[in-house]
Parts: sequence; C-alpha cells; structure tokens
Amino acid sequence: MRAKPDSESLLQRVGFDSIGPIARRYFVSNGFDGALTGVGITVGAYLSGVPDGLTVVKIGLSGAVGLTTSGVWSVWEIERAEMKAELHDIEDAMLTDLSDTEIERNKNSNQVINALMSGLGPLFGLVLPLVPFLFEGATLSLLQATIFSVAIAVGVLFTFGAYMASISRQRWYIAGIRMGIAGIVVAIISIFLPG
Repeated sequence: MRAKPDSESLLQRVGFDSIGPIARRYFVSNGFDGALTGVGITVGAYLSGVPDGLTVVKIGLSGAVGLTTSGVWSVWEIERAEMKAELHDIEDAMLTDLSDTEIERNKNSNQVINALMSGLGPLFGLVLPLVPFLFEGATLSLLQATIFSVAIAVGVLFTFGAYMASISRQRWYIAGIRMGIAGIVVAIISIFLPG
C-alpha cells in the first residue's frame, strides 16, 4: 500500500476534506451557539436552585433538541431554496432541464450534508458540557458539575476557534482563546442576571 504524501492534510487523511466550507461554517457557528446555550442553561439552572444534575441534563437535552431541530430544519429549507435558485439560473443559461442530472444530485447531496452538519454542531456543543451533571451526587457536587460544565464548554469553544484558525493559517491558540472567552463572558453575565 502506498504511503500518503506528507503534504496531505490531516483532514484529507481522516476523510473530512469532503465536507465543504459551508458545512464547516454551519457546524462551527451552530456548535458555538450550542456551547454558549449550554453555559447559560447550566449556570442558570444552578443559580435557580435546580435540585440535581439529572434535572439539569433533562433541561439541557430539551435545549439540544430545539437547537438541533432548528439547525437541520432551517438549513434544509435555506439550502433547498438556494439550490433550486442556482439550478434555475444554470438551466436558463444552458437552455436545458437539469432534472435527474449529476448537477442536481450534487446539489441535493450538499443540501443533506449542510443540514446534517448544521444540526450536529449544536448537538455536540450543548450535550458535551452536560456530561459532568451525570456524575452529580456520586462524585461531584452541583457546583462542581456546573464549574466542570462551563470548563468543558469553554474547551469546546476553544477547539472550534483553534480548528477554524488552522484551516485559515492563523495562530490557533489566539483564535481558540478568543472563542473560549465567549463562554466565560456568558457565564459571568448569567451570574449577574436578576432572579
């Protein structure tokens, strides 16, 4: 078996290079929303006196369902409209019907990938920070679970920033820190909200 060339990117080696820039943007943007929503939910739940970690997980999962559904549904409709508009423009320019062609199939495939990535982003961003609450009562107090949850969300945000910087040849740690700070800001604002 032939070795992969050194110039081949990590994304190509893993197989993620087939995910286009629009799908990546949807994943990171909606994942960012999910992680920040997770911070707001977990800090708000703790400060509101939610009695146990399982309740926080249930609340968080409800938020994840809403954000994931929103991500998939909205992008499905957006991409469907854009795809049809692009197809009509191409058909008008070529004076031909492109139904059941490779062009239409490629556009349909992009629509599916973009919608799925749009939904996976917030699911990943919100569910991962809920994990510490599964250990509340056994190994963690509610406060400790909340602190770990915020730390995980900040880590997720940092990872998003570092990833986006790596594909744009920026300093990954600077972009990671910039994104991570957003989680800390949301946590601080949540602490000072009335009620």
